[in-house]
Amino acid sequence: MTTQPLAGIRVLDFSTLLPGPMATLLLAEAGAEVIKVERPGGEEMRSLPPLWGETSAAFALLSRGKKSIAVDLKDAPTRERIRALAATCDVLVEQFRPGVMDRLGLDYETLRSLNPSLIYCAITGYGQTGPRRDRAGHDLNYIGDAGLLALSSGGPGNRTIPPGLIADIAGGAYPAVINILLALRRRDATGEGTFLDIAMTENVFPFAFWALAQTSAVGACPQDGGERLTGGSPRYRLYETRDGAIAAVAALEDKFWFSFAQAIGLEPEYIEDRRAPARTIRRVTEIIASRTAAEWGPVFQTADCCCSIVHDVRAALADPQFAARGVFARKLHNSRGEAIPALPVPVANDFRDEADISREAPSPGAHNAEFGFPLLPGQSA
Repeated sequence: MTTQPLAGIRVLDFSTLLPGPMATLLLAEAGAEVIKVERPGGEEMRSLPPLWGETSAAFALLSRGKKSIAVDLKDAPTRERIRALAATCDVLVEQFRPGVMDRLGLDYETLRSLNPSLIYCAITGYGQTGPRRDRAGHDLNYIGDAGLLALSSGGPGNRTIPPGLIADIAGGAYPAVINILLALRRRDATGEGTFLDIAMTENVFPFAFWALAQTSAVGACPQDGGERLTGGSPRYRLYETRDGAIAAVAALEDKFWFSFAQAIGLEPEYIEDRRAPARTIRRVTEIIASRTAAEWGPVFQTADCCCSIVHDVRAALADPQFAARGVFARKLHNSRGEAIPALPVPVANDFRDEADISREAPSPGAHNAEFGFPLLPGQSA
């Protein structure tokens, strides 16, 4: 059995919903022991539809392989036990607004006095400082504040919400994991822990690197949906087929663009697209709309021109490419014995536990007894 890189690392997880739970899922998949702290009835995401068995399918995906203690943090003796548990942990992850953990007596300075090597990771929308530190928000607010949403919002009368939760995952979960790993590496050298202030909004800026370059260097703010990577070029757009499917065209480089143009029969007068891109867009739109997705798929594959037919999620789950690489090979089980594919996470296979390919998400407070907390009503030791 391969030794996992985070074997022996204990994580105390106070987070809810998506950013923190996604971060601690990655840590768990790399071998860390993750202890999820929930309220006695379980965190609110457990009731998010669709239910799968006794809990939310989304919650189960994010909680695979974790442990759960369900406690009342307003209770002083419970908080004292939590502090004692934190003294045995390597990492703490929390996602409350600034000041909440201070009021509970579970702030970094208090816990550092008990455990100087603790790595304390606080994930918030805007960070621990600044005029917006206390403001409520969600993913859409954060990508809006960072200017990312304005780059391609769908245009007047057709405003479109991005399908990916960019700030939660790429601005919160992934930076949390990166910095936790960096902090663990430094702790190896110094023995000292640290406080990590993860602000989701500011971590979104790398996704707009090209727009920042354009705005900062030449002072021209990108047009909404009108730039090379947001729909302003015929080479990088979504086109509708005759049967309503979507062709994703990403033929940016000349070699791919010329191959694409030849494959679809684009007339020479439209191939030089830089002087009148809108004209070329209209013509490509007409051509793609003349055939079905089933007809275009083999054409794009043969041309090798960075074009493809957009999958829905069902098709993606059945894609032979992902099957060949075992992307959905790991399973998540529930209390009924049912199984679904586990959430794929970007942890290399060499760091995963191949012997433990099937895991469950914990029921609320399933591990109270293990960590010395009172059992919940109906639980037995």
